[in-house]
Amino acid sequence: MRLTRWSTISLAVMTLALAATGGNAAAQATGVKKKGPPPIEAPKAAQPFLWENATVYFVLTDRFNNAFTGNDLAYGRQKDAAPLRGYMGGDLAGLINKINDGYFDALGVNAIWLTPPVEQIHAGTDEGTGKSYGFHGYWAKDFTAVDANLGTENDFRNFVDAAHARGIRVILDVVMNHTGPVTPIDPAWPQDWVRTDPTCTYKDAKTTISCTLVNNLPDIRTDSDAEVELPPQLVEKWRREGRYTQQVKELDEFFARTGYPRAPRYYLMKWHADWIRKFGVDGFRADTVKHVEPQVWKELRTVADAAYEDWKKANPDKKLGDKFYMTAEVYNYDIAHGQTHDLGGGTVANYYQQGFDSLINFGLVRDANKDYEALFSSYSNMLHGGALQGYSVLNYIDSHDYEPPFDAARKRPFESATKLLLAPGVAQIYYGDETARKLDMLEATGDAKLRSFMNWDELAQNTQRDGYKVGDVYAHWSRLGQFRRAHVAVGAGVHQQLQAKPYIFKRTYDQNGLRDRVVVALDLPTDKASTIKLHGVFANGQKVRDYYSGKTAVVRGGSVNFGTRNPIVLIGQD
Repeated sequence: MRLTRWSTISLAVMTLALAATGGNAAAQATGVKKKGPPPIEAPKAAQPFLWENATVYFVLTDRFNNAFTGNDLAYGRQKDAAPLRGYMGGDLAGLINKINDGYFDALGVNAIWLTPPVEQIHAGTDEGTGKSYGFHGYWAKDFTAVDANLGTENDFRNFVDAAHARGIRVILDVVMNHTGPVTPIDPAWPQDWVRTDPTCTYKDAKTTISCTLVNNLPDIRTDSDAEVELPPQLVEKWRREGRYTQQVKELDEFFARTGYPRAPRYYLMKWHADWIRKFGVDGFRADTVKHVEPQVWKELRTVADAAYEDWKKANPDKKLGDKFYMTAEVYNYDIAHGQTHDLGGGTVANYYQQGFDSLINFGLVRDANKDYEALFSSYSNMLHGGALQGYSVLNYIDSHDYEPPFDAARKRPFESATKLLLAPGVAQIYYGDETARKLDMLEATGDAKLRSFMNWDELAQNTQRDGYKVGDVYAHWSRLGQFRRAHVAVGAGVHQQLQAKPYIFKRTYDQNGLRDRVVVALDLPTDKASTIKLHGVFANGQKVRDYYSGKTAVVRGGSVNFGTRNPIVLIGQD
């Protein structure tokens, strides 16, 4: 469905959308942190939260919001990269500003996944598409430090605290597979730490795991149990920074406590877990999962869970939940695969059994071309009573490195929101989905096309695009997101079609003492107010709310009419 008529857009939602944008021109001109607009009040009542119903906002920090220009180029980095392959200034302070402004509250977001904030290689390198820097976070130089282009360790702590203060979880992107590329000033780690060849050919498990993803991307020897000394470049760096003694002390304590050998993968597990123990991150998104031995992830889960328990004990008033969360990027995994993924050569891996609560579902990019019922019912059947019973998937329609995305030209942003945010499972909004940020930048090549800077100006100006306005797109995403946050049944409930035309379905959730139910109607006529048959989901005399228009009504004769002419109605009780 492509929605084009918005005569009844909620003034309150639009005001919230535009107030939350907060331009950053002053900060860019002066190099100082910008105060921003008055904060939007956080939700007063804590809403029930289930990871299976989470709305996750995935952000490349460098491309989101620049609050402080003084850190735009750290470590001697230059503005000499190929188009969209260098640093653009987004930072943790900018992310904090948007949290405090209520931007994520307005979208119904209750988890933020950010690309790795760890210190990246200092130089740029040509990976075949022009000179590139590690703005994306996947080219680590030091897993124990915040990259100065993004801010400071205190900025990261403030980011987590700001998110938690609004009931928003933080998912940290972690890399066990590789370090950053080798450059004249970023040497390779020792050979007992990394392999630098052969390059993966992806024919079977061996040629997917015991190799480098691409040329000049050193592969960490996660298969080795041999004890290794710290890389000399890290020793030198930590001594220069005055951190060596403390880092070694913590490593000694970790290995003494766990009994693990001082093998490469256990150093990385300790360093990743420190972000939990020190700052209280709530979950991991594991990068390049199928390129690491499957059992390594179960070991990481054990270390992460222990760190989370330590953090909760030290911060009982700050915790948002009791369970640490882990999701996996298994490239090309599709929900239709169930619990298994074929690595080729007769090898099948079950990553759900290796410590993960969910896997990223690459399939929705294609499945979003199906009609609503085919999409929703197939996903619900897999998650409830099917192969994925007890687990979940993280759905998305586009991301930072997968081509082609669904609706690359941003011709169908309303349909994109409806299918993503109403699909059973966890929803991942890629930054700018909600503002139709362009995904096909002509000046860039490859995955850089997907990584333009956030289009705040277009949102603030409500720019006209291809028959719609950017602010209207944001309002649509916001309404659906608020509905998801208020009702766990949307993503975590069992789906059932109630009526084919107009299309009406229900979702119900009833587990562990938590009960919820919703009814959704799509493709409604817009020339008159629609009466929605509720098929007994809500009883006569009950007061229900349409989360799309914000209006309430009482059920009469098994139906409800909110007096609106929107093509979509989202029904639930407060």
